[in-house]
Amino acid sequence: MRKGSVKEVLAKIKYDPRENEDDYYIVIEHRGAYGNVKRIPVRLIELGHGYFFVDEAQIPYHRILKVVRKDGRVVWETRKNR
Repeated sequence: MRKGSVKEVLAKIKYDPRENEDDYYIVIEHRGAYGNVKRIPVRLIELGHGYFFVDEAQIPYHRILKVVRKDGRVVWETRKNR
């Protein structure tokens, strides 16, 4: 499941022509949201160096808890989540 950093996994999903970014979403720690988590489709994020961007919001990669396919298969999960 966990192969490489979350940024590497997201870059593969976004830029590998064999992948479809519409098939994935990320789960982030988001204080104030229901259950303190929020789901964001991968197609809505832009990758940065230490952060990713959703519209104008800049969010650090360490807030990502997991990367999930729409079929429910977890492709990456933070170690603290296990």
